[in-house]
Formats: sequence, C-alpha cells, structure tokens
Amino acid sequence: MNAAAGAYLIAMLRNRIALFFTFAFPLLFIVLFGLLFGGPGHMNQLTAGVLDWAVGNSAMFGVAYSIVQWRKDDLLRLVRTTPTPITSLLSGWYVVTVGLAIAQAVLFLGVSLLPAFGLTVTSPSIVLLPLVLMVGSLTFFAMGVLVARVAPNPDAVAAIANCIMIPMAFLSGSFYPLELAPPWLTTASRFMPLTYLNDAVRQTLSGGYAVLIPLSALLGFAVLFGAIGLRTFKWADSV
Repeated sequence: MNAAAGAYLIAMLRNRIALFFTFAFPLLFIVLFGLLFGGPGHMNQLTAGVLDWAVGNSAMFGVAYSIVQWRKDDLLRLVRTTPTPITSLLSGWYVVTVGLAIAQAVLFLGVSLLPAFGLTVTSPSIVLLPLVLMVGSLTFFAMGVLVARVAPNPDAVAAIANCIMIPMAFLSGSFYPLELAPPWLTTASRFMPLTYLNDAVRQTLSGGYAVLIPLSALLGFAVLFGAIGLRTFKWADSV
C-alpha cells in the first residue's frame, strides 16, 4: 500500500493540471467571491461549498485519471499478475486522496480566515472536519472508480468528471443556497452525495454537531458506488 500511495502522490505532483484544479482553481473562487460577498455567515457557506466541491472533484478526478492512465500503460495488467489485490492498490491511493483533502481544507480555511474575507470558526465542532473529509473523499473516490470504467482514455476523464461535478455543485447547494431553490430541486438534491458533504462541512464550520445523518448517507453512497466499481473494474483496454 505504501508503494501504491507513493506512486500515486508522485503522479499527482507531476500533473500540473490536476494540481491547479486541486488547489489554485477553487482558491480563486474563494478569493473572488469572498471579496464580493464575504462577511460573517456568508463566508461560512461559501468556504464550505467551495471546499466540499473541490474535495469531491479532486477525489473523483485523481483516482479516475490514474486508473485510466495505468490501464493505458498496461500497469494494471502487471498488477493483476501479482498477489496484490486491487483493494490494496486503491487503499494506497485513497490515503493520498485524504491527505490532499486535508491540505485543501487547511489552505482554503486559512485564506478565508483572513480579515479581508471574514470567515469565523469559533466552535469546537471544527474537530469533526477531518472525519467528514475522510468519509466524503471515500464517496467520491468510489465514484471515480466508476468514471474510470467508462472513460476510454485519460483525456476523457476530465470531461466526464466535470459533467458530473459542475452540475452537482449547483444542484446540491455548493454555489447556490438550496433555501432559495424551488421545492423540486430541494427534493432532487437529496439524491446527490455532494448535498450531504455540504451539510456535514457546514455543520462543522457553523458550530453544529449534526453530522451523523449526512455521514451515514455518504457511507451508503460509498458502499453502493464502491461495490459497482469493484464488480465492473476494467484491468485492460482489451477487456
């Protein structure tokens, strides 16, 4: 698992586009909209929305891109000939994914806490944030395994991931308060995993502790997507 994690981390660091979307691009959202609409209350929602969207996006894209690239290079075929199970390989990648999610949180919260933006975090419930990020990353990591199953090449991964994450970000309330949405959209959002990651992150930033339901929902999605992803896992392009 350590070797898999190391290889995955090196690949992520070498992929400048992935690093940009992992850290710089979401940070631009926080800086731009923070300067325009920041302040107590508003900044809590904005930071939470950008953070959970960024975490979900990087978790999905990272594992999907790596699987497709390894499959293209026939590395997965070689892994299959060893005693190493696919779960061990993915576990190593998941550890790196969680580390990146925590690094994103530290960066985004650090910037949002600057006086120019006005984020306020005074509740001890913030200690639940790492747990929330771990569970949220697992859900979107599992979704990434499914994206890798249908992506024909590495270039297609970003297009498929964006087609999933960008509409979900708006429909689940990351960038648009669901309180202002029509009832049908609020109902539809309950079927989107990003909605529950939104709920859990906002609870930790606003002093709430009601994360059991959203975390349970995220785990349910993770089990569903993970089971399908492992069942249909594609080891080689010819398979």
